[in-house]
Amino acid sequence: MFCYRHRRPEDGAWVQATDIPVGKVRDFPSEEAAWRRVEELHLNPNQSPIAVGAQILFGELAANYMQRELPEDQTDATIEKAYSTINKYKRYLNRWALPRWKNVPALALHPPELEDWLKDLKRKFSLSNPTLGEIRKAMNNVFVHGQRQGYIPRTQDGNPMSFVRQSLASDFEPVILTLPQVLDIFGNLDLMRRTMILTDAATALRVSEILALQWFDLDFEEQLIRVRRAYVERRFGKPKSKASKRPVPMHSLLAVHLLAWRKETPYPADNDLVFPSLRLKGKRPPAANMLVADHLRMAAEKAGVHAPPRTFGFHTFRRTLASVLVKMKVDVKTVQEMLRHQNLKTTLEIYAKAMTEDKLQAQGMFLEQLFSHDKKNSLQAGVTKKDLENIEPVVRSLQ
Repeated sequence: MFCYRHRRPEDGAWVQATDIPVGKVRDFPSEEAAWRRVEELHLNPNQSPIAVGAQILFGELAANYMQRELPEDQTDATIEKAYSTINKYKRYLNRWALPRWKNVPALALHPPELEDWLKDLKRKFSLSNPTLGEIRKAMNNVFVHGQRQGYIPRTQDGNPMSFVRQSLASDFEPVILTLPQVLDIFGNLDLMRRTMILTDAATALRVSEILALQWFDLDFEEQLIRVRRAYVERRFGKPKSKASKRPVPMHSLLAVHLLAWRKETPYPADNDLVFPSLRLKGKRPPAANMLVADHLRMAAEKAGVHAPPRTFGFHTFRRTLASVLVKMKVDVKTVQEMLRHQNLKTTLEIYAKAMTEDKLQAQGMFLEQLFSHDKKNSLQAGVTKKDLENIEPVVRSLQ
């Protein structure tokens, strides 16, 4: 490893703690090439006007980034971040990046060495490519912040992460359910959890958004579910993105099941949670990971759906909805807006807006297709004939 050390101009003494890694020996065919790298990194205090900034450690940059950009209170943030995003970046930096690079000068991080380090993480800890991509992104955020604050040069070579290559291709194989499998899973769940999963399957809401729903969020007259908050890592916060805040259609066939659950829940008041934890006396929703482990996965096993760990959960029903709608040849823009993805293509995002009626119709098509497979009437448990009769005028108005 080539390292750089410099002397004080006034007395020629070696400056302490200035052995800065420049790169591996094999990367430099000559001493001249190594000195060129020193200049690129702005490490020569006799020639670089930003020598002090060049000595800042990656750990110091990261600490400043987390203090300024990742506080829990985002009131003064220029671009507000969700709590889950804040926690994610802190976790990647503290767990992976800082143990290795904390005491290395920021500008001495060498792209080939960073790539080798990411490969080692993959081998030693079986990290996926998308996870490695998130680690790279978190480190890149640190350098961009340092450039913005003027701690490191605002030039391309001031951010070594911009030269680090990392594949984002995933070997993850998502589980897509058939409609009979969905029904079999529903048949193995109690009324509350069955209604929760039906809501997930029909609306493509994220589980964090479903768990945060209160009864006043369900507008039965306008046939909309208003997404006002999310429940992430056992705390309430704002939805994931601007797109996530858009109201979600609530077809009458879904509404009738939600109303049936409201009759049975011990917490039916407008300000009560739609899907509360009974153990916590309705004050909080149940934890998503416990719902999957204790109920959803067990129901799937009984239904004959055997999925590897981390490949089956609430998101499975979101993917299943998308797959079924595409197979039914529903307009792709309507599918995109039902899933509330940020964009499909810029042109579609700006000019082609799916109407609420189209989304309601698509949701109704999915539910009717689902009900047509319901030989055991598993979905009708808890829904009385009177409930269905009361909702029929709404259904007719849609046709």
